[in-house]
Amino acid sequence: MTMPPPSPNGPGYGYPQQTPGTPGPAGFGPPQPAAGAAGAGGVAGAPGAAGGSDSGAGRPARGGSLRRNAVWAFVGAVLASSGWAAAVTLVPDLVQSDTSPRSVSAFKLSDDFCASGKPQELLRLYKIPDSSPPYKHTDRHANLDTMVCSMTLERNSPSTDDAQYAASYMRADLHKAVNPAPEFAASKDAYRQRNYQLTDIPGLGDEAYFAYLDETGTGGADKTWHNVHAEVNVRDGGMTYFFSWSGSYSEGKTKVPSKEDLRVAMQTDTWATTRSLRT
Repeated sequence: MTMPPPSPNGPGYGYPQQTPGTPGPAGFGPPQPAAGAAGAGGVAGAPGAAGGSDSGAGRPARGGSLRRNAVWAFVGAVLASSGWAAAVTLVPDLVQSDTSPRSVSAFKLSDDFCASGKPQELLRLYKIPDSSPPYKHTDRHANLDTMVCSMTLERNSPSTDDAQYAASYMRADLHKAVNPAPEFAASKDAYRQRNYQLTDIPGLGDEAYFAYLDETGTGGADKTWHNVHAEVNVRDGGMTYFFSWSGSYSEGKTKVPSKEDLRVAMQTDTWATTRSLRT
């Protein structure tokens, strides 16, 4: 029995960033004059006398014009910077690129993810054998916090075939240095390429889905052998959650739980676990 590797973690949000302090975009700085427009009194953009005059009569010294232009440039820069600061404060998505980290302040770490994230519904179908206690660990890092729990499972109903045992793996990551959305989308596409059946889970985080694959003929010469994988993937801001179940069976013998039974149990457990992660 093999376990699929944890998935890596839709596109990010935001708008192309403006360079702070650069006047020009609508609403930032004074209106920009048309190129080459000469104005009376040397003020750019002001209409000149009909026909124009090559004489210097009536025009201020060049130094005054340069000073006024410098003042306008300074005012424009200040207005642009002020507008940019307001945009950052009021509309943060405007300055957040696809790779900008998402907040993880709403989530907390658990030192025993097997306890805090215990899959109660899945454990109605299975039990944890006394001979194989769950494995857990929690890692803390400035860029990424990780909680892991892996369990060996045994069917509650006695059996002597391969369907008696299965494995489950849970992992929650708090991404503090990057936005996990692009990798999450790439992972979902990889499931499609590997012929998983995908079912979106609306309302769970920013995006979530259930993935299912029943592989036949994976037992070499035994074409009645099945490997079955069921997984739930969730992205909520900078948090990603992965929950997998893997089992196997031979045709004509005891089967593993149905796709629907696994989906309902794992989806219910995922709702409970992701709620438990919130502060």
